[in-house]
Amino acid sequence: MTIRLTTARLLLVAADETLLRAERDAPERWAAMLGAIVPTGWPPGEYDRGALEFFLERLHAEGHAAVGWYLWYAVGRAEPGRPATMIGAGGYFGPPSGDGTVEIGFSIVAAEQGRGYATELAAALVARALADARVRIVVAHTTPDNTASCRVLAKCGFHPAGTNVQTGASRFEIRRCHQ
Repeated sequence: MTIRLTTARLLLVAADETLLRAERDAPERWAAMLGAIVPTGWPPGEYDRGALEFFLERLHAEGHAAVGWYLWYAVGRAEPGRPATMIGAGGYFGPPSGDGTVEIGFSIVAAEQGRGYATELAAALVARALADARVRIVVAHTTPDNTASCRVLAKCGFHPAGTNVQTGASRFEIRRCHQ
């Protein structure tokens, strides 16, 4: 059973082992499974082969219960004159930790950046996480010079929460109300 979420313009599909293997080994079959055109520039941003292999390894180790806590494909829904198209990828770095923390990340293909898709994707990920009673804090990291990601996080309600001294990455958080 495929887990799906919908937003105003996106269909979000939780990656499972079958989808990840198809993306890696048979991209045409993967695109057909998602019913989407794969644009030039796929994969976007930091979602690369290493990330795909990480998600595949984690889902294999953790089983079906972990589907939805790793990668989500963002498909721009078809509209007149435009077929359904892969817009980006986002997701979590895993299920909620023991202290109720989940971390999100997101990447949008270059041709679709600046159109609000990252905000739409990140907001859906935050809402899904906070709908789970185990989640107390949603975090995200970005570099201070990535102003686009900083804007997306601010629009989604994240607040600055420090800097990683080793990497220089800025930490952003949303905490559940009424903890």
